[in-house]
Amino acid sequence: MADFTTPARLSGRIEARLREIDDAGLRRTLRPPHGIDLSSNDYLGLARDPRVCSALAGAAMIEGTGSTGSRLLRGDRHCFAAVELAFAQFKKTASSLYFSTGWAANLSVLSVYAEADDVIFSDEKNHASLIDGMRLSRARRVVYRHADVDHLRELLSSERCKGQKFVVTESLFSMDGDAPDLEAIAALCREEDAALIVDEAHAVGVYGARGSGMIEECGVESGVFLSVNTAGKALGVAGAFVAGDVHAIDYLVQRARPFIFSTAPPPPVAAAIDEALRIVEGEPARRATLRAKALRLRALLDEHATPALPGTSQILGIVIGENEATMRVAEELQRRGFDVRGVRPPTVPPGTSRLRVSVNLAVSDADLERFASELGSVRRELNA
Repeated sequence: MADFTTPARLSGRIEARLREIDDAGLRRTLRPPHGIDLSSNDYLGLARDPRVCSALAGAAMIEGTGSTGSRLLRGDRHCFAAVELAFAQFKKTASSLYFSTGWAANLSVLSVYAEADDVIFSDEKNHASLIDGMRLSRARRVVYRHADVDHLRELLSSERCKGQKFVVTESLFSMDGDAPDLEAIAALCREEDAALIVDEAHAVGVYGARGSGMIEECGVESGVFLSVNTAGKALGVAGAFVAGDVHAIDYLVQRARPFIFSTAPPPPVAAAIDEALRIVEGEPARRATLRAKALRLRALLDEHATPALPGTSQILGIVIGENEATMRVAEELQRRGFDVRGVRPPTVPPGTSRLRVSVNLAVSDADLERFASELGSVRRELNA
């Protein structure tokens, strides 16, 4: 192996920064899955569904394993156009565009449409990918209090804007597990002629009569400019779709640097996503069962005096507070057979470190009961 030398000044800087991370109790480590899954986003269990896996394997024998180029070169495939059409129909939009990751999709959307004279109104708890996309844009960013429609209304009416106003929100927040009032936000955007962008990462597949997300659940399809929808969470595969009008999606093809300058995703994933969409639409009982399990766990946590943050979704934030205490609780639960991970700043605000628990269909009711009991015991034992 080649012996690369890091310049002394840079090496010292890296070591100092790592010490700062350690002193703050924020050192991250990589750990493969272990124990009962209460931390992944495979909400509907589709990542290991034999039908999805078979679709992927069969397509690999036809399409090969990799696209080997940008979609604007030789990396495009008929299967991408087919799954984009299927996803647009799923979301009831005119068009959609498939990206390799949700991060790439959010960076593209925010950096492409927002220009210098525009203003972006952003929920204070929006995901880092949305924030980075806003930073890459030339627009001014105005932050409103989390899910506070009155504050958003005040800012929309008072902030001067020579260009276009945008409102950006998640439809289900990934660390708190709560949802904004999308109906009220969409109505406000219509009043103010603001373009509404909704990140459906944790709602697609889980909410709505057809499972297309919270936009469908709230009946605001006509009030949304664009939605960003991951395929690597409830759908169990990978990548993300931006869904919207034909001209808006075409503009992304022309201008979105993460799309233009990236090798296209492996073609077989398109077949897997197509199969996952069929399962989501055709088996609504999966969503009903998931939501019942989530409500059951919330009730069990209340019984054991370790409640989650308010909400009804499959994502439960259980705030411990201090970084070190949070990680001790998580490690002890892992030792007892539950794959639960601690979440610390900067992912969540200082002083609100938490266990981020996510319910999925593979977890039995008995597992949920034992987890709630063990969590209560661990917190008492560790005084956390």
